[in-house]
Amino acid sequence: MSIIKEENGFKYIEEGEGDTLLLLHGLFGALSNFDDITEAFKSQYRVVIPLLPIYDLPLLTTGVTTLAKHLLKFVKHKKLKNINLLGNSLGGHVALIFTLNNPEYVKALVLTGSSGLYENSFGGTFPKRENYEFIKEKVAYTFFDPAMATKELVDEVYETVNDRNKVIRILSMAKSAIRHNLAKELYKITIPVCLIWGMNDTVTPPDVATEFHNLLPNSELNWIDNCGHAPMMEVPDEFIKFLRRFLDRVLLK
Repeated sequence: MSIIKEENGFKYIEEGEGDTLLLLHGLFGALSNFDDITEAFKSQYRVVIPLLPIYDLPLLTTGVTTLAKHLLKFVKHKKLKNINLLGNSLGGHVALIFTLNNPEYVKALVLTGSSGLYENSFGGTFPKRENYEFIKEKVAYTFFDPAMATKELVDEVYETVNDRNKVIRILSMAKSAIRHNLAKELYKITIPVCLIWGMNDTVTPPDVATEFHNLLPNSELNWIDNCGHAPMMEVPDEFIKFLRRFLDRVLLK
């Protein structure tokens, strides 16, 4: 279990040394989503995982662009450069906006189950948020194997969506992600991009990955079968294999 550091209003995990591998979690994600990646890469990379302040932003500014601005402040605070940036779900969307606005910081980009084009948003509506079984079903829907929706995970999401302040921000963030479609801007990202996608992703379906691949000029697309929206959690070994192969190649350039 990695220790969460706090300084200057930032919360993050940092392990290892070497080139920076910065990981961004999704809307319901936690820093622990990347435990397997941290373990696999900390001997070769400086693995940094900032906590995105999804629930701490003023309601009027809650959105993907604000998260990208927060990331820039964090990157400057930590004096990071030549970043290998990886984002899952909403984290992928933030990574894309950050890269478009601050290309000088990013060396390579990895997207997995990323929003930014289209998603069946979990955060779009909660008609039955007090119903535990409904929330359990929603969480299970994000994985290929419903057993991945552990009681701990479901309890966490249930508690989050039944906290009025948090659910308002989740809805606001989800709407902001849907509004902020990046299709017309992606051609500007010319650095190497690695797409690692679950073949059974129901939130950002395979079509989304194919469209990203078509729109990002220097991208490669890797599929993982029997896998949903969070490949780094559901099929970590396969995910790490694709990620390592990509990063090794980028490192040689």
